[in-house]
Amino acid sequence: MTTLEIKGDWNITKGKLKQKWAKLTDNDLRYTEGKQEELVGRIQKLTGETREVVENAIKESCSTGGCK
Repeated sequence: MTTLEIKGDWNITKGKLKQKWAKLTDNDLRYTEGKQEELVGRIQKLTGETREVVENAIKESCSTGGCK
């Protein structure tokens, strides 16, 4: 997963991820450029999902949310 896949309108993407996994908080979804691996790992740990599922959810949220 690249930075460009996560960048864009992060607030929309965050909202979509919180809808999918209600237990995620804003703190859990803090995105810092260059730390996308940490973000995916954090979501994995909290949701129990596989890396592939988490990455696909982020990509899907970005594609419907307008990430560039």
